[in-house]
Amino acid sequence: MAVTDEAIEKIKGMIVSGALRPGDRLPRESELAAELGLSRNSLREAVRALALIRILDVRQGDGTYVTSLDPQLLLEAMSFVVDFHRDDTVLEFLAVRRILEPAATGMAAGRLPTAELDALQAALDALGSEPSLEDLIAGDLEFHRRIVAAAGNAVLCSLLDGLSGPTTRARIWRGLTQEGAVARTLAEHRAILGALRDGDAEAARAWATVHVASVEQWLRASL
Repeated sequence: MAVTDEAIEKIKGMIVSGALRPGDRLPRESELAAELGLSRNSLREAVRALALIRILDVRQGDGTYVTSLDPQLLLEAMSFVVDFHRDDTVLEFLAVRRILEPAATGMAAGRLPTAELDALQAALDALGSEPSLEDLIAGDLEFHRRIVAAAGNAVLCSLLDGLSGPTTRARIWRGLTQEGAVARTLAEHRAILGALRDGDAEAARAWATVHVASVEQWLRASL
């Protein structure tokens, strides 16, 4: 194991064991290096690495702190990595979204208040039957984001938010090239919303699966 990796593991061990808790300030560099049996240089590199993935927060002139370790904060690192995806991995992102989004949509059934359901309906109605592709994509992202947020699982919400970027281009491409794609998207949104209004988790999950799978199937055929 590389020296820096060993240092990272030792700091992680302190956090996992509870020796360091969210919001705690790390001991001074010289003290922590001696306590962990590390050189100050390897400790410094480990702190830099853990700060990049939002485990630690280095505050100039104040010290280094353990962050809140909130799932949404930690998953920002995944979003950063996702931004470097290659076009040939989009199908894999869509496959993961097909697994997670229906689960989140089913969880949202029965949780969305009437006012939120009405707001989602109003947003769909405002798009009309022939929205611009730009308005449709923006509406699509917001539609799913609000439903997933209602699932009440911050980790799931953050994961799906991170997956939305790589699949947006595929959705735009489909809207430009596949006949009837816009009307199909709107119809599927209305079906999902209808199931949510009925509090039918199974139907909501099924329609969400159809919705994501239709993009995946189209892209697979196009490639």
